[in-house]
Amino acid sequence: MQESSDEVTDEHYMQLAIEQAKKALEKDEVPIGAIIVHQDEVIASGFNVREKSQETLSHAELIAIQQANKRIGSWRLEDCTLYVTLEPCPMCAGAIVQSRIKRVVYGATDPKAGCAGTLMNLLDQKQFNHQADVTSGVMEQECSELLSNFFKALRERKKR
Repeated sequence: MQESSDEVTDEHYMQLAIEQAKKALEKDEVPIGAIIVHQDEVIASGFNVREKSQETLSHAELIAIQQANKRIGSWRLEDCTLYVTLEPCPMCAGAIVQSRIKRVVYGATDPKAGCAGTLMNLLDQKQFNHQADVTSGVMEQECSELLSNFFKALRERKKR
C-alpha cells in the first residue's frame, strides 16, 4: 500500500517535532516538542521547559505559537499547521483556537489532559468562532515511547 503525500509530509514534520522533544529530554524536561509549518516551511519550534522556567505557560505549543506570531507578524496563524508530539492540553487547545491555527497533528494521546479528542475536543467546538482540523496518532509509538521512557527513568531515580 502506498502512503499518501500528506502522510509522508505529516511523518516528516512529526519527526522534526520529535527532535524538539529530544531537546527537552536533554534538559531533563518532559519530552514534548512542537513545530509550526506555514506554506511548507517550518516557521517556529518549541519544546517543554516548564520545570526549568517554573512557568505554567512554558508548554511546547505555546512557545512555538509565540515564535510563529513573531515570524508572521500577526496573532493570526490561519494557514498554519501545528505538529506536536503529545495531544494538546486545555490551555494549549485554547491557544490554538485563539491563534486560528488551521490544522493540528499530534502523536501520542494524553489520557489525563488531552483536549484534541481524548477527554474532549476543544478544537472542534462549534460554539467557538474557530475550529481546527485534527489528525491524531502520527508516529504515535515513537512519541509515546519518549514519554513513557522519561517517566520510567524518573520513577527509578526517585526510588534511589
